[in-house]
Amino acid sequence: VLEPCSKRGSRYLRMLFVQAANVVLMRPHHWPGFSFGDWLARAATRMHRNKLAIALTNKLARITWSVLRHGTPFDAQRDEVMAGV
Repeated sequence: VLEPCSKRGSRYLRMLFVQAANVVLMRPHHWPGFSFGDWLARAATRMHRNKLAIALTNKLARITWSVLRHGTPFDAQRDEVMAGV
């Protein structure tokens, strides 16, 4: 079961994720460069900015966990396409 960014973990780490999400939200011209850019653009039309920041925080935390857990690059498939492989 997936749950939102909870308050059970490190307050400092949670704060860093929220700050990172807010930085991403401040630069919408960069959104198409992210693999989740389409999701972010669609979500921005239907969510309040604060709620969107927390949704993005949750997405960033899940991506980070997956990268650390599996030891794989985040956008491996996208990197291959960009490199022409």
